Amino acid sequence: MRPAKEQLAELARGTEEILVPQELEERLAAGRPLRVKAGFDPTAPDLHLGHTVLVNKMRQFQVFGHEVIFLIGDFTGMIGDPSGKNATRPPLTPAEIAENARTYEAQIFKILDPERTRVEFNSRWMGAMGAAELIQLAARHTVARMLERDDFSKRYAEGRPIAIHEFLYPLVQGYDSVALEADVELGGTDQKFNLLVGRQLQQSWGQPPQVVITVPLLEGLDGVQKMSKSLGNYVGINEPPSTMYGKLMSISDTLMWRYFELLSFRPLADLATLKAEVAAGRNPMEAKFELAHELTARFHGEAGAAAARRDFDQRIRAGAMPDELERRMLVIDSAEIGLAAALTAAGLTASNSEAFREIRQRAVRVDGERVEDERLALKAGARYVLAVGKRRIVEVELSQQPS
Repeated sequence: MRPAKEQLAELARGTEEILVPQELEERLAAGRPLRVKAGFDPTAPDLHLGHTVLVNKMRQFQVFGHEVIFLIGDFTGMIGDPSGKNATRPPLTPAEIAENARTYEAQIFKILDPERTRVEFNSRWMGAMGAAELIQLAARHTVARMLERDDFSKRYAEGRPIAIHEFLYPLVQGYDSVALEADVELGGTDQKFNLLVGRQLQQSWGQPPQVVITVPLLEGLDGVQKMSKSLGNYVGINEPPSTMYGKLMSISDTLMWRYFELLSFRPLADLATLKAEVAAGRNPMEAKFELAHELTARFHGEAGAAAARRDFDQRIRAGAMPDELERRMLVIDSAEIGLAAALTAAGLTASNSEAFREIRQRAVRVDGERVEDERLALKAGARYVLAVGKRRIVEVELSQQPS
Protein backbone atom coordinates (compact mmCIF):
# COMPACT_ATOMS: atom_id res chain seq x y z
CA MET A 1 0.00 0.00 0.00
CA ARG A 2 1.06 3.58 -0.60
CA PRO A 3 2.16 5.66 2.42
CA ALA A 4 -0.70 6.84 4.61
CA LYS A 5 -0.14 10.55 3.93
CA GLU A 6 -0.22 10.00 0.16
CA GLN A 7 -3.45 8.03 0.44
CA LEU A 8 -4.96 10.66 2.72
CA ALA A 9 -4.17 13.48 0.27
CA GLU A 10 -6.04 11.75 -2.56
CA LEU A 11 -8.87 10.48 -0.35
CA ALA A 12 -9.49 13.98 1.02
CA ARG A 13 -9.89 15.34 -2.52
CA GLY A 14 -13.40 16.62 -3.15
CA THR A 15 -14.67 15.72 0.32
CA GLU A 16 -16.84 17.98 2.42
CA GLU A 17 -15.73 16.68 5.81
CA ILE A 18 -13.69 13.88 7.40
CA LEU A 19 -14.51 12.88 10.98
CA VAL A 20 -11.91 12.36 12.28
CA PRO A 21 -8.86 12.98 9.96
CA GLN A 22 -6.33 11.77 12.53
CA GLU A 23 -8.24 8.51 13.02
CA LEU A 24 -8.26 7.90 9.27
CA GLU A 25 -4.54 8.54 8.98
CA GLU A 26 -3.82 6.19 11.89
CA ARG A 27 -5.89 3.41 10.31
CA LEU A 28 -4.24 3.92 6.93
CA ALA A 29 -0.81 3.80 8.61
CA ALA A 30 -1.67 0.43 10.17
CA GLY A 31 -1.20 -1.10 6.73
CA ARG A 32 -4.26 -3.36 6.73
CA PRO A 33 -7.13 -3.13 4.24
CA LEU A 34 -9.94 -1.03 5.68
CA ARG A 35 -13.60 -2.00 5.37
CA VAL A 36 -15.18 0.94 3.56
CA LYS A 37 -18.97 1.05 3.45
CA ALA A 38 -21.41 3.14 1.47
CA GLY A 39 -25.12 2.51 1.54
CA PHE A 40 -27.59 3.08 -1.28
CA ASP A 41 -31.35 2.81 -1.02
CA PRO A 42 -32.68 1.44 -4.31
CA THR A 43 -35.10 4.31 -4.82
CA ALA A 44 -34.07 5.27 -8.36
CA PRO A 45 -32.75 2.68 -10.80
CA ASP A 46 -31.07 5.14 -13.18
CA LEU A 47 -27.93 6.76 -11.81
CA HIS A 48 -26.60 10.13 -12.89
CA LEU A 49 -23.18 11.73 -12.44
CA GLY A 50 -24.25 13.22 -9.10
CA HIS A 51 -24.60 9.71 -7.68
CA THR A 52 -21.14 8.76 -8.92
CA VAL A 53 -19.32 11.27 -6.70
CA LEU A 54 -19.71 8.80 -3.84
CA VAL A 55 -18.92 5.77 -6.01
CA ASN A 56 -15.77 7.51 -7.27
CA LYS A 57 -14.59 7.90 -3.69
CA MET A 58 -15.20 4.18 -3.15
CA ARG A 59 -13.07 3.51 -6.21
CA GLN A 60 -10.21 5.55 -4.73
CA PHE A 61 -10.23 3.36 -1.63
CA GLN A 62 -10.40 0.30 -3.86
CA VAL A 63 -7.37 1.41 -5.90
CA PHE A 64 -5.41 1.78 -2.65
CA GLY A 65 -6.17 -1.84 -1.78
CA HIS A 66 -9.02 -1.44 0.70
CA GLU A 67 -12.20 -3.53 0.89
CA VAL A 68 -15.17 -1.71 -0.58
CA ILE A 69 -18.68 -2.69 0.52
CA PHE A 70 -21.52 -1.52 -1.71
CA LEU A 71 -24.52 -1.85 0.56
CA ILE A 72 -27.93 -1.91 -1.09
CA GLY A 73 -30.44 -0.90 1.54
CA ASP A 74 -33.29 -3.15 0.52
CA PHE A 75 -34.52 -3.22 4.13
CA THR A 76 -34.13 0.53 4.76
CA GLY A 77 -35.75 1.16 1.39
CA MET A 78 -38.97 -0.16 2.87
CA ILE A 79 -38.75 2.55 5.55
CA GLY A 80 -37.97 5.52 3.32
CA ASP A 81 -35.09 7.88 4.11
CA PRO A 82 -36.47 11.04 5.77
CA SER A 83 -33.21 13.01 5.28
CA GLY A 84 -33.98 16.49 4.00
CA LYS A 85 -37.70 15.75 3.69
CA ASN A 86 -40.44 17.95 5.06
CA ALA A 87 -43.08 15.23 5.05
CA THR A 88 -43.32 11.50 5.63
CA ARG A 89 -41.91 9.72 2.61
CA PRO A 90 -43.90 6.74 1.29
CA PRO A 91 -41.88 3.52 1.52
CA LEU A 92 -41.10 1.38 -1.50
CA THR A 93 -42.77 -1.96 -2.00
CA PRO A 94 -40.63 -5.13 -1.98
CA ALA A 95 -41.27 -5.54 -5.73
CA GLU A 96 -40.05 -1.99 -6.46
CA ILE A 97 -36.97 -2.51 -4.32
CA ALA A 98 -36.10 -5.79 -6.05
CA GLU A 99 -36.49 -4.26 -9.51
CA ASN A 100 -34.41 -1.18 -8.70
CA ALA A 101 -31.71 -3.15 -6.89
CA ARG A 102 -31.12 -5.32 -9.96
CA THR A 103 -30.12 -2.29 -12.00
CA TYR A 104 -27.60 -0.98 -9.47
CA GLU A 105 -24.89 -3.56 -9.87
CA ALA A 106 -24.60 -3.25 -13.65
CA GLN A 107 -24.27 0.52 -13.31
CA ILE A 108 -21.80 0.70 -10.44
CA PHE A 109 -19.47 -1.81 -12.08
CA LYS A 110 -18.81 0.76 -14.79
CA ILE A 111 -16.77 2.46 -12.06
CA LEU A 112 -15.90 -0.19 -9.45
CA ASP A 113 -13.94 -3.38 -10.03
CA PRO A 114 -16.51 -6.18 -9.64
CA GLU A 115 -13.81 -8.62 -8.54
CA ARG A 116 -12.87 -6.37 -5.63
CA THR A 117 -16.32 -5.14 -4.62
CA ARG A 118 -18.38 -6.76 -1.90
CA VAL A 119 -22.10 -6.26 -2.52
CA GLU A 120 -24.34 -6.63 0.52
CA PHE A 121 -28.07 -6.25 1.25
CA ASN A 122 -28.97 -5.08 4.74
CA SER A 123 -32.01 -7.35 4.82
CA ARG A 124 -29.51 -10.14 5.48
CA TRP A 125 -29.16 -9.10 9.13
CA MET A 126 -32.15 -6.79 9.60
CA GLY A 127 -34.57 -9.37 8.21
CA ALA A 128 -33.36 -11.83 10.81
CA MET A 129 -33.70 -9.37 13.69
CA GLY A 130 -36.63 -10.07 16.00
CA ALA A 131 -38.90 -7.55 17.67
CA ALA A 132 -37.04 -7.81 20.99
CA GLU A 133 -33.70 -7.10 19.30
CA LEU A 134 -35.16 -4.14 17.41
CA ILE A 135 -36.46 -2.68 20.67
CA GLN A 136 -33.01 -3.15 22.22
CA LEU A 137 -31.51 -1.30 19.25
CA ALA A 138 -33.99 1.55 19.69
CA ALA A 139 -33.07 1.76 23.39
CA ARG A 140 -29.54 2.81 22.46
CA HIS A 141 -30.72 6.18 21.10
CA THR A 142 -32.94 8.96 22.43
CA VAL A 143 -35.77 11.07 21.02
CA ALA A 144 -33.82 14.18 22.03
CA ARG A 145 -30.90 13.11 19.85
CA MET A 146 -33.25 12.36 16.96
CA LEU A 147 -34.71 15.84 17.21
CA GLU A 148 -31.24 17.31 16.75
CA ARG A 149 -31.68 16.54 13.06
CA ASP A 150 -32.70 19.67 11.18
CA ASP A 151 -35.45 17.99 9.19
CA PHE A 152 -37.01 16.38 12.27
CA SER A 153 -36.69 19.49 14.43
CA LYS A 154 -38.31 21.70 11.78
CA ARG A 155 -41.21 19.34 11.27
CA TYR A 156 -41.69 19.01 15.05
CA ALA A 157 -41.60 22.79 15.55
CA GLU A 158 -44.11 23.32 12.74
CA GLY A 159 -46.46 20.65 14.05
CA ARG A 160 -46.07 18.40 11.03
CA PRO A 161 -46.25 14.66 11.68
CA ILE A 162 -43.18 12.48 12.15
CA ALA A 163 -43.93 8.78 11.97
CA ILE A 164 -42.23 6.49 14.50
CA HIS A 165 -40.82 4.33 11.71
CA GLU A 166 -38.85 7.34 10.42
CA PHE A 167 -36.84 7.34 13.65
CA LEU A 168 -35.84 3.79 12.80
CA TYR A 169 -34.08 4.76 9.57
CA PRO A 170 -30.91 6.29 11.10
CA LEU A 171 -30.83 3.48 13.68
CA VAL A 172 -30.95 0.78 11.01
CA GLN A 173 -28.38 2.58 8.86
CA GLY A 174 -26.18 2.94 11.91
CA TYR A 175 -26.59 -0.72 12.82
CA ASP A 176 -25.43 -1.66 9.31
CA SER A 177 -22.01 -0.35 10.36
CA VAL A 178 -22.10 -2.57 13.43
CA ALA A 179 -23.05 -5.64 11.37
CA LEU A 180 -20.30 -4.97 8.83
CA GLU A 181 -17.74 -3.75 11.40
CA ALA A 182 -17.03 -0.81 9.08
CA ASP A 183 -13.83 1.19 9.45
CA VAL A 184 -15.06 3.99 7.19
CA GLU A 185 -18.50 5.05 5.99
CA LEU A 186 -19.06 7.38 3.06
CA GLY A 187 -22.16 9.48 2.45
CA GLY A 188 -23.51 12.74 1.11
CA THR A 189 -23.61 15.82 3.30
CA ASP A 190 -27.32 15.20 3.88
CA GLN A 191 -26.43 11.86 5.50
CA LYS A 192 -24.07 13.21 8.17
CA PHE A 193 -26.46 12.63 11.09
CA ASN A 194 -27.07 9.01 10.08
CA LEU A 195 -23.35 8.36 9.66
CA LEU A 196 -22.63 9.72 13.12
CA VAL A 197 -25.32 7.44 14.58
CA GLY A 198 -23.25 4.59 13.13
CA ARG A 199 -20.20 5.79 15.07
CA GLN A 200 -22.23 5.99 18.28
CA LEU A 201 -23.76 2.52 17.88
CA GLN A 202 -20.38 0.95 17.12
CA GLN A 203 -19.02 2.41 20.36
CA SER A 204 -22.10 1.09 22.15
CA TRP A 205 -21.29 -2.40 20.80
CA GLY A 206 -17.63 -2.11 21.80
CA GLN A 207 -16.31 -1.58 18.27
CA PRO A 208 -13.88 1.15 17.19
CA PRO A 209 -16.04 3.98 15.80
CA GLN A 210 -15.97 4.34 12.04
CA VAL A 211 -14.42 7.31 10.29
CA VAL A 212 -17.12 9.38 8.60
CA ILE A 213 -16.44 10.96 5.22
CA THR A 214 -19.03 13.18 3.58
CA VAL A 215 -18.92 14.24 -0.05
CA PRO A 216 -20.69 17.27 -1.49
CA LEU A 217 -23.82 17.15 -3.60
CA LEU A 218 -22.85 17.74 -7.22
CA GLU A 219 -24.30 20.79 -8.92
CA GLY A 220 -26.31 20.08 -12.04
CA LEU A 221 -25.77 21.51 -15.52
CA ASP A 222 -27.24 24.83 -14.38
CA GLY A 223 -24.42 25.20 -11.84
CA VAL A 224 -26.93 26.23 -9.17
CA GLN A 225 -29.10 23.41 -7.90
CA LYS A 226 -27.98 19.88 -7.12
CA MET A 227 -28.06 17.45 -10.03
CA SER A 228 -31.50 15.88 -10.25
CA LYS A 229 -33.58 14.13 -12.87
CA SER A 230 -36.66 15.98 -11.67
CA LEU A 231 -34.94 19.33 -12.32
CA GLY A 232 -33.73 18.24 -15.76
CA ASN A 233 -30.15 19.36 -15.01
CA TYR A 234 -28.63 15.89 -14.96
CA VAL A 235 -26.26 13.72 -16.99
CA GLY A 236 -27.40 10.10 -16.81
CA ILE A 237 -24.67 7.46 -16.93
CA ASN A 238 -26.78 5.35 -19.29
CA GLU A 239 -27.53 8.19 -21.69
CA PRO A 240 -26.22 7.82 -25.27
CA PRO A 241 -22.57 8.90 -25.67
CA SER A 242 -23.39 11.88 -27.89
CA THR A 243 -25.99 13.13 -25.38
CA MET A 244 -23.59 12.79 -22.45
CA TYR A 245 -20.77 14.47 -24.36
CA GLY A 246 -22.96 17.34 -25.52
CA LYS A 247 -24.34 18.00 -22.05
CA LEU A 248 -20.84 18.10 -20.56
CA MET A 249 -19.68 20.53 -23.24
CA SER A 250 -22.57 22.85 -22.30
CA ILE A 251 -21.42 23.54 -18.72
CA SER A 252 -19.78 26.81 -17.72
CA ASP A 253 -16.01 27.13 -17.36
CA THR A 254 -16.39 27.59 -13.60
CA LEU A 255 -18.50 24.45 -13.24
CA MET A 256 -15.99 22.55 -15.40
CA TRP A 257 -13.37 22.75 -12.64
CA ARG A 258 -15.88 21.54 -10.07
CA TYR A 259 -16.60 18.51 -12.27
CA PHE A 260 -12.88 17.88 -12.73
CA GLU A 261 -12.44 17.88 -8.93
CA LEU A 262 -15.37 15.60 -8.12
CA LEU A 263 -15.68 13.38 -11.19
CA SER A 264 -12.28 13.07 -12.87
CA PHE A 265 -9.83 10.29 -12.03
CA ARG A 266 -6.84 12.40 -13.10
CA PRO A 267 -4.23 13.03 -10.40
CA LEU A 268 -4.38 16.31 -8.53
CA ALA A 269 -1.01 17.35 -9.99
CA ASP A 270 -2.36 16.93 -13.54
CA LEU A 271 -5.39 19.05 -12.77
CA ALA A 272 -3.23 21.77 -11.24
CA THR A 273 -1.14 21.84 -14.42
CA LEU A 274 -4.23 21.99 -16.62
CA LYS A 275 -5.70 24.83 -14.57
CA ALA A 276 -2.44 26.77 -14.81
CA GLU A 277 -2.39 26.32 -18.60
CA VAL A 278 -5.91 27.73 -18.91
CA ALA A 279 -5.03 30.63 -16.62
CA ALA A 280 -2.03 31.32 -18.88
CA GLY A 281 -4.25 31.60 -21.94
CA ARG A 282 -5.12 28.11 -23.16
CA ASN A 283 -8.67 27.92 -24.46
CA PRO A 284 -10.86 26.48 -21.66
CA MET A 285 -12.89 24.63 -24.29
CA GLU A 286 -9.86 22.38 -24.87
CA ALA A 287 -9.91 21.42 -21.19
CA LYS A 288 -13.65 20.82 -21.43
CA PHE A 289 -13.07 18.46 -24.36
CA GLU A 290 -10.74 16.46 -22.11
CA LEU A 291 -13.36 16.29 -19.34
CA ALA A 292 -16.14 15.28 -21.72
CA HIS A 293 -13.93 12.60 -23.27
CA GLU A 294 -12.86 11.13 -19.93
CA LEU A 295 -16.37 10.86 -18.53
CA THR A 296 -17.98 9.62 -21.75
CA ALA A 297 -15.23 7.00 -22.19
CA ARG A 298 -15.75 5.80 -18.61
CA PHE A 299 -19.32 4.77 -19.35
CA HIS A 300 -19.21 4.09 -23.09
CA GLY A 301 -15.59 3.17 -23.85
CA GLU A 302 -12.97 4.99 -25.91
CA ALA A 303 -14.77 4.23 -29.17
CA GLY A 304 -18.01 5.67 -27.84
CA ALA A 305 -16.27 8.84 -26.64
CA ALA A 306 -14.47 9.28 -29.96
CA ALA A 307 -17.72 8.88 -31.88
CA ALA A 308 -19.40 11.40 -29.56
CA ARG A 309 -16.62 13.91 -30.25
CA ARG A 310 -17.03 13.48 -34.00
CA ASP A 311 -20.78 13.95 -33.64
CA PHE A 312 -20.23 17.05 -31.51
CA ASP A 313 -17.80 18.52 -34.04
CA GLN A 314 -20.20 17.82 -36.86
CA ARG A 315 -23.13 19.44 -35.07
CA ILE A 316 -21.33 22.38 -33.48
CA ARG A 317 -18.46 23.28 -35.75
CA ALA A 318 -19.84 22.25 -39.13
CA GLY A 319 -22.14 24.52 -41.08
CA ALA A 320 -19.68 27.40 -41.46
CA MET A 321 -19.15 27.83 -37.74
CA PRO A 322 -15.84 29.64 -37.08
CA ASP A 323 -13.12 27.99 -35.01
CA GLU A 324 -13.08 30.95 -32.61
CA LEU A 325 -16.64 31.85 -31.62
CA GLU A 326 -17.52 35.24 -30.19
CA ARG A 327 -18.48 34.76 -26.55
CA ARG A 328 -21.03 36.71 -24.56
CA MET A 329 -22.23 36.48 -20.98
CA LEU A 330 -25.95 37.02 -20.45
CA VAL A 331 -27.35 37.70 -16.98
CA ILE A 332 -31.02 36.76 -16.72
CA ASP A 333 -33.62 37.39 -14.01
CA SER A 334 -34.86 33.80 -13.61
CA ALA A 335 -33.67 30.21 -13.96
CA GLU A 336 -34.36 30.20 -17.70
CA ILE A 337 -34.95 32.47 -20.68
CA GLY A 338 -36.96 31.95 -23.85
CA LEU A 339 -34.96 31.30 -26.99
CA ALA A 340 -36.33 34.36 -28.78
CA ALA A 341 -35.39 36.64 -25.89
CA ALA A 342 -31.92 35.04 -25.73
CA LEU A 343 -31.33 35.65 -29.44
CA THR A 344 -32.27 39.30 -29.01
CA ALA A 345 -30.19 39.76 -25.85
CA ALA A 346 -27.20 38.20 -27.61
CA GLY A 347 -27.53 40.68 -30.47
CA LEU A 348 -28.37 38.06 -33.07
CA THR A 349 -31.79 39.56 -33.77
CA ALA A 350 -33.03 43.13 -33.46
CA SER A 351 -36.22 42.17 -31.64
CA ASN A 352 -38.16 39.22 -30.27
CA SER A 353 -40.50 39.50 -33.23
CA GLU A 354 -37.59 39.02 -35.60
CA ALA A 355 -36.34 36.13 -33.48
CA PHE A 356 -39.71 34.36 -33.67
CA ARG A 357 -39.78 34.92 -37.43
CA GLU A 358 -36.30 33.41 -37.83
CA ILE A 359 -37.33 30.39 -35.75
CA ARG A 360 -40.44 29.85 -37.88
CA GLN A 361 -38.28 30.06 -41.00
CA ARG A 362 -36.01 27.31 -39.58
CA ALA A 363 -33.00 29.62 -39.60
CA VAL A 364 -32.08 29.19 -35.92
CA ARG A 365 -29.76 26.57 -34.51
CA VAL A 366 -28.87 25.81 -30.89
CA ASP A 367 -25.67 23.81 -30.45
CA GLY A 368 -25.82 22.91 -34.11
CA GLU A 369 -29.37 21.56 -33.98
CA ARG A 370 -32.05 23.35 -36.00
CA VAL A 371 -34.84 24.59 -33.73
CA GLU A 372 -38.49 24.99 -34.64
CA ASP A 373 -40.02 25.19 -31.16
CA GLU A 374 -40.74 28.87 -30.43
CA ARG A 375 -41.31 28.00 -26.76
CA LEU A 376 -37.84 26.51 -26.20
CA ALA A 377 -36.23 27.80 -23.00
CA LEU A 378 -32.50 27.98 -22.22
CA LYS A 379 -31.36 27.33 -18.66
CA ALA A 380 -29.16 29.55 -16.51
CA GLY A 381 -25.74 28.13 -15.72
CA ALA A 382 -25.33 26.55 -19.15
CA ARG A 383 -23.49 27.56 -22.31
CA TYR A 384 -25.01 27.48 -25.80
CA VAL A 385 -23.85 28.12 -29.35
CA LEU A 386 -26.62 30.17 -30.96
CA ALA A 387 -26.77 30.72 -34.70
CA VAL A 388 -29.14 32.63 -36.95
CA GLY A 389 -28.38 31.75 -40.54
CA LYS A 390 -24.77 31.01 -41.45
CA ARG A 391 -23.11 34.27 -40.43
CA ARG A 392 -24.68 35.34 -37.15
CA ILE A 393 -23.14 32.97 -34.59
CA VAL A 394 -22.25 33.53 -30.96
CA GLU A 395 -21.49 31.42 -27.90
CA VAL A 396 -23.45 32.59 -24.87
CA GLU A 397 -23.10 31.70 -21.21
CA LEU A 398 -26.23 32.28 -19.12
CA SER A 399 -26.12 33.18 -15.45
CA GLN A 400 -28.97 34.04 -13.12
CA GLN A 401 -29.11 37.43 -11.42
CA PRO A 402 -28.64 36.91 -7.65
CA SER A 403 -31.90 37.51 -5.79
